[in-house]
Amino acid sequence: MPNPIFAARLQRLRARMQEAATDLVAVGPSSHMQWLAGLNPHGDERPVMLLVGPRGEGMLIPGLNADSQRPLTDLAFFTWADAEGPQSALDALLVHVGATTPGLAVAVDETMRADFALLLLDNLKSPRRSFTWETVGRLRASKDEAEFHALKANALIDDKAMTHAFDSLAEGISELELAEEIERFFVSQGATKEFIIVGFGENGAFPHHHNSERRLKKNDAVLVDIGGRSNGYPSDMTRVGWFGTPSDEFRKVHGIVNAAVEAAIKAAVTGAPAKAVDDAARGTIAAAGYGERFLHRTGHGLGIDVHEPPYITATSHLPLEEGNCFSIEPGVYLSGKFGLRLEEIVVIRNGKAEVLSELSRDIFVRG
Repeated sequence: MPNPIFAARLQRLRARMQEAATDLVAVGPSSHMQWLAGLNPHGDERPVMLLVGPRGEGMLIPGLNADSQRPLTDLAFFTWADAEGPQSALDALLVHVGATTPGLAVAVDETMRADFALLLLDNLKSPRRSFTWETVGRLRASKDEAEFHALKANALIDDKAMTHAFDSLAEGISELELAEEIERFFVSQGATKEFIIVGFGENGAFPHHHNSERRLKKNDAVLVDIGGRSNGYPSDMTRVGWFGTPSDEFRKVHGIVNAAVEAAIKAAVTGAPAKAVDDAARGTIAAAGYGERFLHRTGHGLGIDVHEPPYITATSHLPLEEGNCFSIEPGVYLSGKFGLRLEEIVVIRNGKAEVLSELSRDIFVRG
């Protein structure tokens, strides 16, 4: 039976379309479609899209994929076969959703294949196009209670995986071997690996380091950034440690970055612009003399996708809203020495930032 959650989301989308003066929303086989309709049809070169228009909604879908998706939804399907192509089915779908008048304001899924998007736009009359941030994206950015609980549950799995990662440190272990151990732990908890970054020593100074054969030595700094996925949602967290006795410099920088996290959490309140969160973190690090070594934005949204709106940047004036979920992850990267990043996922609840993790940001000291 169709899930009532998706029926409610479709109603919310229609209300949002009115507010955003949008006539037609088109989403491809993407996380937008998964969030809006609970559908994840096979994606290849065959056009497939969900249209929500003035008079209704419906799916353009290849006939060979329709049967697998039918039990999941009561949406109208407009199917087509390879022998005939999608044109007739698309024509019928556009009539069904009321998208035949000139000058429609169309929001196109920014992750849709370009040939799918052009097929749609070429069959509309003088469309005014935009992307989906003000419609589906805006709704996805504010998590509902079911999403909050899924994200919270995954954060607690991540807490366990992170603790296991640092408990698994041993002299001579490689970054790749530790990553494999973390992946096995995720599986033991009913999750799958979303990503794993392990940086020993100087490798931690590369924010998006690729795990290598670099082996752990005494008095190495350790950076671990991991995320797992279960029940359709991911986690994301970064912690740091030291194999041996942490250096005075490492302790100093850790205190600065942790203070930046705290300042950003305090700034993350309903109605504040996203840049205020970035300013709080960046200002703390700059005041301590490390501003040039904070190499990236403060955060990104987290939902079905690991990176999605809202983005916490120095240039974003987007007001934070109840239900927004995003990372706060300032860092200081000292080339040839170490990198130190601390990352929390927060959700705006009751007007302020609630941290999902329950794991301390203290330095993990092992060895």
